[in-house]
Amino acid sequence: MPPAPITRSTLREQLAEALRDEVLAGRLPAGRSFTVKEIAEQYGVSATPVREALVDLSAQGLLDTDHHRGFRVREITLADFTAMVEARTLVIEGVFRAAVADGSLTRTEAAAEAVAEAVASVRRRAEAARRAALAGDLDILIGYDLRFWRELGDLVGNPYVADFLDRLRIQTWVFTVPLLRARGELRGLLWAGHLDLVAALEAGDAVSARRILAEYNTHALELGRSLATTR
Repeated sequence: MPPAPITRSTLREQLAEALRDEVLAGRLPAGRSFTVKEIAEQYGVSATPVREALVDLSAQGLLDTDHHRGFRVREITLADFTAMVEARTLVIEGVFRAAVADGSLTRTEAAAEAVAEAVASVRRRAEAARRAALAGDLDILIGYDLRFWRELGDLVGNPYVADFLDRLRIQTWVFTVPLLRARGELRGLLWAGHLDLVAALEAGDAVSARRILAEYNTHALELGRSLATTR
């Protein structure tokens, strides 16, 4: 089934998001080459916003420039994945340690109403991500997991750091998604500690927050290595 045409005004952003979702869903597999013309015809838009969207995705590390075909979906290796998780670990631990120390998620009395609403939104994302993880519903989990970490990062961290972490998380999903789909049954296999982390941060419990983050990163590394070596 061809994708629905994109008609909203922010074509560049909408195309980049749609193509990113195609990569995450495995419909644009690693190593797949395509041209600007192909994508423009597929979505029924002009070449300019397509080229801009593909350049954006290249900057995010999802695409490589293919001198013969235009662009190619990046092939992320186990070594790449391991380095990404290790980099993510180093950055995220510092961000959340600072958040717990200065009470970023606990100043509900003095903070603006928007902050309380943002915390509530993060908790909703956490609840949905946890349900999807426990059910082994990969497609639902990816969306909520990315939103959860993005919103949490925006709430407690530097926006540039949050953007960097978001890109790393998308790339690690690109590596693991095809391996997880090949695995089949995923219940009991996916990390589901989103709510626990929110609770620890809200309570200002630095020890628990660091433990949960360590478990999250260890789980990612062990799962990625296990999937890569048993495929």
